[in-house]
Amino acid sequence: MAVLIIASHDRPDWWLRELEQRDPALDVRIWPDIGDPADITYVLAWKPPPGALASLPNLAIVFSLGAGVDHLFTDPDFPAHVAVVRVVDPYLTAGMREYVLLHTLRYHKNQPALDQQQRDHVWDDRARELRRADEQGVGILGLGELGQACGNALVGLNFDVAGWSRSPKDLPGITCFDGRGGLDALLGRSRILICLLPLTPETDGILNANLFSKLPKGAFLINAARGGHMVEEDLIPALESGRLAHATLDVFREEPLPGDHPFWDHSQITVTPHNAAITDPRSVVIQILEDIGRHQRGEALSNQVDTGLGY
Repeated sequence: MAVLIIASHDRPDWWLRELEQRDPALDVRIWPDIGDPADITYVLAWKPPPGALASLPNLAIVFSLGAGVDHLFTDPDFPAHVAVVRVVDPYLTAGMREYVLLHTLRYHKNQPALDQQQRDHVWDDRARELRRADEQGVGILGLGELGQACGNALVGLNFDVAGWSRSPKDLPGITCFDGRGGLDALLGRSRILICLLPLTPETDGILNANLFSKLPKGAFLINAARGGHMVEEDLIPALESGRLAHATLDVFREEPLPGDHPFWDHSQITVTPHNAAITDPRSVVIQILEDIGRHQRGEALSNQVDTGLGY
C-alpha cells in the first residue's frame, strides 16, 4: 500500500511533510516518481493529468485537495470504481467566509465607486447610498458547507440573506429557494450575488447574460466557485450596460488568467488569483489518514462524493 501525491498547482512537499510527520511508516510518493503503479492505493490529487489515475490498477480512493471535485471528472478516463472523498477544512471554510465578507462589505459601502472617485480626484460624499444592511439583499448560489458558512456570517451582520440550492433546505436566518423557479425568485431580490456552487454539467455557464438580466439593475457579482460557472464574454457587456455595477472574480476558465485578458484592466472588475480560500495540509492530512484507516477497517468513508451528482 502506498499513497501518491499529484498536486499540479500546489506544493506537494507540504503534503509530504505533513503525512510523514503524522505517520512516518507511510509509503508516500510524489508524481511522477511513482515506482510500481500497482503499489498505489490512495491518491491525494489536485488537477491530475488526464489518464494518470486510470494507470493505477489498485487505486481505491482519491482525496481531492480542494473544495471541489470537478477537476477530477474532466478526465474522460477517470476510473468509475474509485471512491472520491472531498476534504472539509475549517481553515478553508474560514478563508472563504472572510473573502465573501470582505467583498460583500466593499459593495455594501459602495467602495468601487469611492475608489474611482479617488482616481479621478473627485470629492463627493453623496456617492455612498444610504442603505442599511437589513435592506441589502444578498443572494448565495450554493448552500453547501461554504455557502452556509458565508450565509450565517452575513446574517450575523444583519444582511437580508437568501440562498439557492438544487434540493430544498431550511436554514435559520436564510431565506431558502430551490429548483429553477426558485432561482428566478432569488435573483430578483439579490443586489449582491455570490456564487459558491459546485461545478457540474447543470451549473456550467450558469452566470450568463440571461441570469444577469434577472438581477436588480446595478447588482454586484462575486464568483469564488469555479471559472466554468461564468460565460466570460457575457460579463463585460453586462457591466457596460449598467446591468451589473461591478464584479469580483477569484476563478476563471483559464488559469492563470492570460496577461492580455480584458478582465485585468476593466475598472469594474476585481481580479484575485484563485486564493479566496486555501486548503491547509495541517488539518486536512488528519482527515485523510482517518479515512485511510476507515477504508482498511471496511468502514464508511467521511465526505464521500456522489459521483453521479458531482459533489
